[in-house]
Amino acid sequence: MDLDNPVLKLCQKGMRAEVEGRLPDARALFEQAWAARTDDYDACVAAHYLARRQDDPAAILHWNQESLRHADAVGDERVAAFYPSLLVGVAMAHEQLGDIAAACASFERAAEYAGALPADAYGDQLRAAVADGLRRLTPSRR
Repeated sequence: MDLDNPVLKLCQKGMRAEVEGRLPDARALFEQAWAARTDDYDACVAAHYLARRQDDPAAILHWNQESLRHADAVGDERVAAFYPSLLVGVAMAHEQLGDIAAACASFERAAEYAGALPADAYGDQLRAAVADGLRRLTPSRR
């Protein structure tokens, strides 16, 4: 990860603003990151963080799908660990919008990428979200 990348710097500032409870500032920083994108990797990262600051499930879905589209265009190991998080976001938005079939498909796809997750609390949280989503939405897994 290139920590000198202007888009990544803006996203890091946005994450600090989130931790500090300055959510409007975080969203503004993520929007600046989106405006500063120069390639598919930048766009994937910026859209990923923009999805986090949306209030409407349709907007969350849009930004996660945008991030997925750019991750697919990058197509290398730099974005591998993004897929589970993006797909959980897509699944949860579909669930909120009432599209259970699409939610299940996204949770199942996220499970396929779980191996790319780190063996830490973040990875555990995402693995649990996938398992919970599949259990909640798939009758055969209850």
